[in-house]
Amino acid sequence: MSEQIPVLWHIPVSHYSEKARWALAHKGIEHERRAPIPGAHIAVALWLTRGAQSTFPVLRLDGRNIGDSTAIIAALEQRRPQAALYPEDPAERRRALELEDFFDEQLGPRIRLLAWHELRTDRERMEQLSAGMLPGPLADNAVGKAIGGRFGSTYVRVRFRVADDEAAAAARTAVIAALDRLEAELDASGTGYLAGDQFTVADLTAASLFYPMVNPPEGPQILPSGTPALEEFFEPLRERPGGRWVSEMFARHREPESAVPSAV
Repeated sequence: MSEQIPVLWHIPVSHYSEKARWALAHKGIEHERRAPIPGAHIAVALWLTRGAQSTFPVLRLDGRNIGDSTAIIAALEQRRPQAALYPEDPAERRRALELEDFFDEQLGPRIRLLAWHELRTDRERMEQLSAGMLPGPLADNAVGKAIGGRFGSTYVRVRFRVADDEAAAAARTAVIAALDRLEAELDASGTGYLAGDQFTVADLTAASLFYPMVNPPEGPQILPSGTPALEEFFEPLRERPGGRWVSEMFARHREPESAVPSAV
């Protein structure tokens, strides 16, 4: 492996990893990908970042290991300014970065908690999800998928504390509030984008972190569909202007994976 080829350590189902994958695709940066078995990724992230980060994504870029999707995008902007995600106008840049931070902090953890809260007790869909993240021989093995599904349910319950019904109710409220904010910001902008009149880090962040709600064909095709409780909650949100906007951003700006050479 050449040192010059960036390496993205990621979790296939993760919306924060999707944020980093989308940024790499947007800039057309050739890279390799590594996806350890979930759970093991914590030790890998700690090792790569010398204890600074305990989760993915982590990008090895020009000899540095950069943790956190926000820091990754900042580094990519410096390395390849083309297909800029930061607006040139200072006021628009501040707006874009403030919105990136809002969706990172207020939406990302809540929509993740909600998804895992509903999926953790769905044995069939947890096995399906695990199969998409296990190495080939295990993914094709019924016993391997069953073990992966049980491990996944236990892991997310402990890691993200998703078994609490009150926490899940609060997460639903937070997701709706984030969608309200998205629609208000789009109305204020009037351009179809969140900061200025072109696609920026604000749009990429909001769309990628809302992807579990929309599960667009351009996004990671690993999240199981049809989970009754999630569908009941997400279906009316997908029909709102903000939900349609998320789908539009993926369709318009999410470059196909085949357009960015990578080794998974």
